[in-house]
Amino acid sequence: MTLVGIIGGSGLDDPDILEDPREIQTDTPYGSPSSPITSGRINGRQTLILARHGRNHQLSPTQVNNRANIDALKRAGATHIIATTACGSLRSRIDRGHFVILDQFIDFTRFRKTTFHDSFEGGINHTVMAHPFDQSLRRHLSASARELDFHAHEKGCVVTIEGPRFSTVAESKMFRAWGADVINMSTAPEAMLANEVGIPYAAVAMSTDYDCWKEDEAPVSWQEIMAVFEKNAENVKELLIKTIGKIEE
Repeated sequence: MTLVGIIGGSGLDDPDILEDPREIQTDTPYGSPSSPITSGRINGRQTLILARHGRNHQLSPTQVNNRANIDALKRAGATHIIATTACGSLRSRIDRGHFVILDQFIDFTRFRKTTFHDSFEGGINHTVMAHPFDQSLRRHLSASARELDFHAHEKGCVVTIEGPRFSTVAESKMFRAWGADVINMSTAPEAMLANEVGIPYAAVAMSTDYDCWKEDEAPVSWQEIMAVFEKNAENVKELLIKTIGKIEE
């Protein structure tokens, strides 16, 4: 049975999109997940929602226990994971409010657990990570965005930084030179860990700002990011609902 897990970023973890919601408390060997998992139905499909930063956004990006989150969804039976995230745009063509269906990442985090395999005592494990985002889920997200007439870029490379601070101008320009299209503080660890446990994973990023490379604009503030988020949150929910309906049993 298909069971989709949604990892919701800031403002995109609303359990009200579920029919008949109920909470699932899940313990893991890696500690507690960011929030209880909420189980319910979307488009007739059983679905799980987990709030990445906690339901009150009390967890900074570095505090998020990504291993516990992925392990909790696996234990709850998730067969697929779709994540949502805010991002800064590193390209002029990716405007505020645009969606990006991610296809690559660059990991620029420093202090996070990024593997379940801290030791090779049980055997050597090097996970293939050439294409970390599931192609089928990405196609469904792209098709749904087209049907809803949303402005979505069908691929993009995200650089995930440690945070919680934003980039310097020099860093932002460096990430552009590296080939990154958007920047956030969450995706790389999640994608790595989902791949390690064999759960197909995809992420849709919403552009909220131009980071700080675009020096004809003032550096972005958190309040400005949330204003764009709130304006477009309903579009993200519509995209998730339509996409989940496409995932085959």
